[in-house]
Formats: sequence, C-alpha cells, structure tokens
Amino acid sequence: MTTKPERDIEKTYPIEDFIAKLRRLADSLEQNKSFEIQIAGERIYVPVRAIYNIEHERGDGEEEIEFQIKWDLEK
Repeated sequence: MTTKPERDIEKTYPIEDFIAKLRRLADSLEQNKSFEIQIAGERIYVPVRAIYNIEHERGDGEEEIEFQIKWDLEK
C-alpha cells in the first residue's frame, strides 16, 4: 500500500456546493454505502466502517461546529 503524505487543510465552499456534499453524504449513509468526496483536489474514499461525530467549540469570541468523519487506515 502506498503511504500518502500527512495533510491538514480547511477548504471553504460556496453554500450550494456544501449542501450538495452534505446531501450526497446523507444519501450514502442511508444506503449503508461508502462515500467519495473531493477536497482541495484530492479524492477521498470514506469506508462504511467510518465513525461520525459532531464537535462544538466556543472561545475567543467565536463558535465552531465540526462534522467529523474518522476511520482507521487498513494495514
């Protein structure tokens, strides 16, 4: 298996694109299927076994909600 370089980016999308990505994710979850998404030029494959959580942060005069999807890489 090829090792990919570490990556930590944040990409902003127009609201229409964000909605479309969320809708495709919800459809995949409802159908118990893996999910594919392209973020900043890289295609990411999210397996069915992924874990989903929502994180809320508050501080320094702002609030943030993150929808997180995590999974272990198969070795």
